[in-house]
Amino acid sequence: MTKFSERLKELRKGKHLTQQELADKFGISRVGYSYWETGTREPNFKTLVSLAKYLSVSTDYLLGVTNIKGDKNIVFNFFEKG
Repeated sequence: MTKFSERLKELRKGKHLTQQELADKFGISRVGYSYWETGTREPNFKTLVSLAKYLSVSTDYLLGVTNIKGDKNIVFNFFEKG
């Protein structure tokens, strides 16, 4: 499982959504969506951006580049570390 697939599943469950609900939102089959969560396939860039917006996280967080969920947290963390 990739960092992306782990985080996608974690975020979906955190919002109490089913795979079918997210698949419907993004116009794909549930099986197609499940491929994202198992790491079999990844969405295209446009869909990745839409997923991040829908799940209220940055694309960097979704891809595992950072552990900071959103851009607003970056500003808060900067000032906290001051």
